[in-house]
Amino acid sequence: MTQFWEEHSQDATVEEMMLDSSAKLLSLEEKPEIILLLPSLDGHSVLELGAGIGRFTGHLAKLASHVTAVDFMQNFIEKNREDNGFRGNITFLQADVTTLDLPKESFDFIFSNWLFMYLTDAELLALTQKMLGWLKPGGYLFFRESCFFQSGDKQRTFNPTVYRTPARYNLLLTSATSVSGDSGFEIVMSRSVQTYIKLKKNQNQVCWLLQKVPRVPDGHQGYNTFQQFLDNQQYSRRGILRYEKIFGEGFVSTGGLETTKEFISMLNLRPGQSVIDVGCGIGGGDFYMAKTYGVEVLGMDLSSNMVEIAMERAITEKTPLVQFEIGDATRRSFSEASFDVVYSRDTILHINDKEALFRRFFSWLKPGGKLLITDYCCGERPWSPVFQEYVNQRGYILYTPKEYGQFLEKAGFVNVQAQDRTEQFVNVLNTELSRTQDIKQEFIENFSEEDYKYIIDGWNEKQHRCSLGDQRWGLFYAEKPMETIS
Repeated sequence: MTQFWEEHSQDATVEEMMLDSSAKLLSLEEKPEIILLLPSLDGHSVLELGAGIGRFTGHLAKLASHVTAVDFMQNFIEKNREDNGFRGNITFLQADVTTLDLPKESFDFIFSNWLFMYLTDAELLALTQKMLGWLKPGGYLFFRESCFFQSGDKQRTFNPTVYRTPARYNLLLTSATSVSGDSGFEIVMSRSVQTYIKLKKNQNQVCWLLQKVPRVPDGHQGYNTFQQFLDNQQYSRRGILRYEKIFGEGFVSTGGLETTKEFISMLNLRPGQSVIDVGCGIGGGDFYMAKTYGVEVLGMDLSSNMVEIAMERAITEKTPLVQFEIGDATRRSFSEASFDVVYSRDTILHINDKEALFRRFFSWLKPGGKLLITDYCCGERPWSPVFQEYVNQRGYILYTPKEYGQFLEKAGFVNVQAQDRTEQFVNVLNTELSRTQDIKQEFIENFSEEDYKYIIDGWNEKQHRCSLGDQRWGLFYAEKPMETIS
């Protein structure tokens, strides 16, 4: 690695740093994009790993109380000091991150741009454990890497870079724990760098925002994080494609395109509006909104498998108005009044504190903005044992449609409609069940007889739970009030 960077650091230029002849243009466009993705750094202490010549060091120093900028190439550190040394809140440190030792809980935020791809899996796991030690409780890690293959056009006599998949980074970073084992990272956000998509049609520059959180033993049915639980259980890649076969191409929620068209028509979308789809699945609804109404859509899902498939579909859909990211809606932050619409289909059943989530939605919406949600709900308690067992196994947190509507009102929404659509849900289940039975042989050939039985039994069980009055399906519409004109 030292030999590689000695070859590509002789003049300490941005072209060498980014290994790309278009570096100046790329850097100009991507820096503000990256900075906007960071949490508030006001008054915080920042550790920048792999700082290079300081492309981001100065920006971080403007935002934070102090920055420690680390790089293992001395001439990069010297160039960084030359450009940013006039700022009184930067410490420059020449060091190899694999041997770096820093005080425990001494930083609020760690920033790294193109570093982890130069480490082996073992080195990255060891560094992740150290970063968990360096961060204060609740602190954040932001990092960005080249995934899948080389992005820069600079010729290289040899290339020691490890081009991992995003899923591999997800696994490595969220599997590690602190030395004591009582904390780990959870993903707040992961998305492609839009500058590279725009200028190079390259989706493989990916960035992440992770947060240090307590590890709760057996908190996610044996998995380190809730995301790992989703991706390995209900939303494995095979499981997602199996659901899609039932709901229709591009969809993994009740009614597929038919209910999507019905519910989206309630929003009176207009070209140029911005929509966030929380729990976007594999993107069918987002492509439909963008193509039909000309709106910009950000699809967000905590399942990396869902987003990976959505991004694959985006290549063939060729819809620049749609972007996707892995995101935790309970931790993701956006500027106030960022969106005209918050849209979510059968997702919030996973969220414990729904009222807190709805307050976040309220903040994200522009004045007069609209919210539309469908979600699994429940009947009045006590529930039947079969329904209680189902809820426990899935880890759902369910409320009656009426309670759901009350949460929205408490969050500040007006014109709240809380509709019990269970009858429609049962009708859709019947249609989907019949359609699946009609394609039994095709389904078994694509998946297996066991998968076919899983779907048929699952749909019959849903109908039974609905007949008991335990399982309900709700449709919720609400608006953020217009600002009061004084």
